[in-house]
Amino acid sequence: MADPQDRRLLLVHAHPDDETINNGATMARYVSEGAHVTLITCTLGEEGEVLVPELAHLAADQTDQLGEHRITELADAMAELGVTDHRFLGGPGKYRDTGMIYNDEGNADTPPDTRKDSFWQADLTAAANDLVPIIRELRPQVLVTYDEYGNYGHPDHIKAHRVAMYAAALAAAPSYREDLGAAWDIPKIYWTAIIESSMRASLRELRAAGDTTTFEGMDPEGPMPPMITPDRFIDAIVDGSAYMDRKMNAMKAHATQITVDGPFFALSNNNGSSIFGDEGYRLVKGTAAPGPKGVEDDLFAGVA
Repeated sequence: MADPQDRRLLLVHAHPDDETINNGATMARYVSEGAHVTLITCTLGEEGEVLVPELAHLAADQTDQLGEHRITELADAMAELGVTDHRFLGGPGKYRDTGMIYNDEGNADTPPDTRKDSFWQADLTAAANDLVPIIRELRPQVLVTYDEYGNYGHPDHIKAHRVAMYAAALAAAPSYREDLGAAWDIPKIYWTAIIESSMRASLRELRAAGDTTTFEGMDPEGPMPPMITPDRFIDAIVDGSAYMDRKMNAMKAHATQITVDGPFFALSNNNGSSIFGDEGYRLVKGTAAPGPKGVEDDLFAGVA
């Protein structure tokens, strides 16, 4: 088992705020345990919707300064989680937020027209080469990113998945780009996942409380959308209940993107909702080391 002080976790996310929503409690936990946690964010999130009226002028269709503002929001969120090593892929602003549309099925999709400097249009090998030297520098035992669908179809999430997975393969090849550092083969790779049973439990609580608008159209007893992962595919669950306050504070730091005064967030605050307190993962590389409950409770489980 790796010494807690020598654990190295690398996370690759598309936009500022994705890391906190998906893995905030996980990040806070491992920082508190002494692990080195590194976040790579691929874009500045320039195309995001601005939820703060007095900052509406920052939007992409106005002054287009939202990306610069979100750098500060990300720094504030990471301060809440205790993460001191957070970087932008290739440097701040190298890859532009692609934006997204909703398709006829109601899922996120790629806009019909995307900018040439968008992350979606970036050359895969070139983008991977911005991540390979980081992998070889840090030599992480664990990598966390999205699944092949980007968890919900956003093109930048899909691209982040592709870049992370390709960079991990390239970084492991001794003959690939010796100028980018000595080869490193990441022992364990996980894809983030929203646990189906947790989502259904939260939906039941919301509906029982009379809330029919949060996650509108989702029936706690009905079919789930693609972003929800069946429990049988969940390999690890990090119990982040002890870090919920930090996670919620980090979410509040992303003020232009997240409003935390709705019923769902009240549910999370008051009841320690498992959808935020328990963070799920699918193991896609490495050997699982399940705990007493049949799934891993530590992403570093089994790492020498």
